[in-house]
Amino acid sequence: MATETNTATATESETLPGNWKAGVVGGLAGGVAFGAMMTAMMRNIMEAAIPVMYGLGTPNGVAGWAVHMSHSAVLGVVFAAVVGFAGLAGRSGQTQVGAGIAYGLVLWVVLATFVMPAWVGAAGPMSPPVPDVNPVSAVGHAVYGAVLGGVHYALEDL
Repeated sequence: MATETNTATATESETLPGNWKAGVVGGLAGGVAFGAMMTAMMRNIMEAAIPVMYGLGTPNGVAGWAVHMSHSAVLGVVFAAVVGFAGLAGRSGQTQVGAGIAYGLVLWVVLATFVMPAWVGAAGPMSPPVPDVNPVSAVGHAVYGAVLGGVHYALEDL
């Protein structure tokens, strides 16, 4: 006669604050808005500088868009975590849009002004100045953040 023994095992899961799904969708939406601006006003960044960072060679708008949208999604997830850790989850749409604009401007200062030009200069034949202060890029990053914040707010309860 066989006997069965049930052994209870404890499972523990940890959830980080913030809704990553809302962050991905918000990041992609913001990426489309900023990407359209970049394609219209700073085509050389979208088609040449961004692909060069990853060794994707000659000017290529498709590669630039693919990398840009990947960055947008990942940075959207980071925004969702920041919103969660900062206690902004569930706050008003205005608060989250404002937080998104601030986040976009921080990304501009750190990533677009310092990291990207240094990376592009190291990875390819281009040699942008470091820091590369571009006011049009600042506006584009603010637009990215505003859209990200608004979409994150709208989808926060996913």
